[in-house]
Amino acid sequence: MDKVFEARLKEIGLSLTDRQYEQFDQYYDILVEWNKVMNLTGITEYEEVNEKHFLDSLSIVKSCDMTKVSSLIDVGSGAGFPGIPLKIVFPEIKVVLLDSLNKRIRFLNEVIAKLGLNGIETIHGRAEDFAKKADYREKFDLCVSRAVANLATLSEYCLPYVKVGGYFVPYKSEEVDEEVEQARNAAKILGGTIEEVYKFKLQGTEIGRSFIKIKKIKSTAKKYPRKAGLPAKEPLQ
Repeated sequence: MDKVFEARLKEIGLSLTDRQYEQFDQYYDILVEWNKVMNLTGITEYEEVNEKHFLDSLSIVKSCDMTKVSSLIDVGSGAGFPGIPLKIVFPEIKVVLLDSLNKRIRFLNEVIAKLGLNGIETIHGRAEDFAKKADYREKFDLCVSRAVANLATLSEYCLPYVKVGGYFVPYKSEEVDEEVEQARNAAKILGGTIEEVYKFKLQGTEIGRSFIKIKKIKSTAKKYPRKAGLPAKEPLQ
């Protein structure tokens, strides 16, 4: 167990069990092993993974009350951030991890099995396709994403998954003001409203981060998301 990681978590109000710390260490070991044969992350040093992946994933507690969340979808989950760290710390939340690359889904399934996580599902597919399916559309209290994409594009991928009254919270860098202004109307078209932009420095670092809290205030029109590729090529204005 990394004492610095433990201290940083306590600073944001999180106190973990020995088993939870053990799960993070297991996660790290699997990540580094699989990263030798596939590109999951450019960050592999133990302390850096704890800080820039695990702590970063959990920092959402600064802007969201996770105790009120019962279901969560992580869109473009990649190596499992932030979905798996959130599942480890909040095991009662039902979690879905969605990614378009099958090899990453295989990795995520391995992590889930080795860590003994329950109430967590992986989906291999595109966000635009699964948002049309009745089992997933407007079914989640919270949608999160650390995927690198324009906010208007991400909103079209993600807001259709969120229940009315729920939130879409993308993880972004500190420099988001222009992107947020450009995405305000897109959020509105999709049934959302940008409620808050929470900016902070990642604990113990000078890394600037932002959480953009987008509340779902009405159902998303059936035509959204548009067919695969269009949200990225022609973001909503």
